[in-house]
Amino acid sequence: MSGIDYATLKNIVNMCNMPSAILSVEKNEDGSCGTILMAATNEKFSMTGENVEGKSYDLKIPKDPKFEDVLFKAAWNNEHYHAYVDTTRLYGYWTEDIVIPINNNGDPNIGYCQFIYNLSKEMDSGKYSIIAPDIASFVIRTCINLRKNDDFYTTMNLVTKEIREFTNSFAASIITISRDFYQFEVVSECVRNNLVNIHDIFANIPYEIVESWEDLVSGTDCIIIRNEQDMNDMEKKAPEWVDTLRKNDVKSICLAPFIHQNMVIGYLYITNFDINTLSRVKDTIEMVAFFLASEVAHHIFIDKLRSLSSLDIRTGVQNRNAMNTKVDELAMELKISPTPYSVAFCNLATLKTININQGHDAGNNLLRDAGKILRDVFKDDFIYRSAGDEFAVISTNSSEKEFEEKIKTLKEKASDPEWVYFTIGYYTDMTEGNLHTAMRFANEYGQEFKEEFYYEHPEMIK
Repeated sequence: MSGIDYATLKNIVNMCNMPSAILSVEKNEDGSCGTILMAATNEKFSMTGENVEGKSYDLKIPKDPKFEDVLFKAAWNNEHYHAYVDTTRLYGYWTEDIVIPINNNGDPNIGYCQFIYNLSKEMDSGKYSIIAPDIASFVIRTCINLRKNDDFYTTMNLVTKEIREFTNSFAASIITISRDFYQFEVVSECVRNNLVNIHDIFANIPYEIVESWEDLVSGTDCIIIRNEQDMNDMEKKAPEWVDTLRKNDVKSICLAPFIHQNMVIGYLYITNFDINTLSRVKDTIEMVAFFLASEVAHHIFIDKLRSLSSLDIRTGVQNRNAMNTKVDELAMELKISPTPYSVAFCNLATLKTININQGHDAGNNLLRDAGKILRDVFKDDFIYRSAGDEFAVISTNSSEKEFEEKIKTLKEKASDPEWVYFTIGYYTDMTEGNLHTAMRFANEYGQEFKEEFYYEHPEMIK
C-alpha cells in the first residue's frame, strides 16, 4: 500500500467508536478524482462481518458525485466536512457525516481521509444548522418569495430565476408529474440570456422519460451528472434520457425530486452549472426542493380537482362534458369568424370484444393505450372520449394536408385487430364554419368504416 502503511490506517479507524472507514482517494494525472477504495474499516462499518477492505467505496456507500467531491477535497486539499443529511427516504434515519483529512505521507497519487457516520431517527436542528450561511439565507428568501404572489406560475418563475442565478447555472426549471393523467408539466423556466426555450425542448420529450427519473432517484436523494464519465454511466441506465441531454448540449445536471407523502411529484432541474461548486449547488437545490414540494403538491391537488371535472381518467383525454362545452364555444366562434378546421371520430372497434373475452381490466388497459396513441398523434388538438368506445378530435391549427397526415399516422399506430384498432371518419371544413354539421359528416363517414371493419372481422363483437 502506497503512503501510510495498512497497520497505521487500521489503528486509526479502530480507535473510532462509530462506524468508520479510511478511504484511499486516487488523483488522476489531470488532477481529477480517480478510484476511491476502502483502505481500512472498523467492525461497526462493515456490520455484516464481510471483508470490504481494498474494494470500491460504493460497495457499502451509495455512489454520489458530491460525496466523491467531498472525499477528494479532504484527501487532497485538507478540507474537513461535517453535515447532517436527510436520508430518511433511503434508510429511515437522518445521517450525520464526518470526513477528516489524513496526511498522505507525501504520496503523489494516493490521498487518505477518514469517513465517520452516525444514524438518528430524529433530526437534530442544532446539527442541521451547520449549513453555510449564504445557502441558509437564500433558502429563507425563497420561502418568503413563495408567499409574495397568489399566482402559482408567477411565483415559480420568480423562484426559478433566483435559483438559476444563485447556482450560476445555464438553465433551471421546475417540472411537475401526474401519473394519473400520464403527463408532466414544465411550470417554470429560466435560461441564461434566454438562449433556449425549455418548454419547446420538453415538448419533444416523451412522458415515459420523465417518469423514468423516479427509478433513477430511488437510490439517492439527487441525480448529479458532472462530466462525460458520469454521462456515460447514466447512459447505461437511461439511454433515451441521456440522448436528449446530448442533443441539447447538456454537460452537467443536478436533478432534485419533490417528495410529498413518500411520492415523487416533480423535480427541480438545473443544467450546466459550475462543477467546482458541486457541493454548494447540491445542498442548495436539495433544501429548496424540500420547501417547494409543499407548494407543488398544493398546485397539483387543485389542478387535479379542476381536471377531474373535464378529464376521462381511463384514457387521459377530455370527457364528453368538456367536449360539449368546447363544441358550443367553438361553434359560436366559427360562426362569427369562419376559419379552416378539421374533425374526426375514431371508434375503438376492439373494445367490446376485449371486455367480453378478456375482462374489464384488459379493457381498461386497452383504453389507456388507445388514449396514449391519440395524445401522441394529436398533440396540439382537442381530443375527447365522446362515448364508451368513441373518440372525437377537433383540430383548429392544422391544414387539411397536415390533418390527413395525422389520420394516416393514427391508422398506422392503431391497426391491430387484436388490440388497438380505430375505425376513423374525418371531415375538413375550409369555409362554412358550421362545426355541428362537420361533426355529423365525420361521424357518418366513421360509421361506414366501422361497418366495413366488422364485415372483414366477423369474429369481433359489435
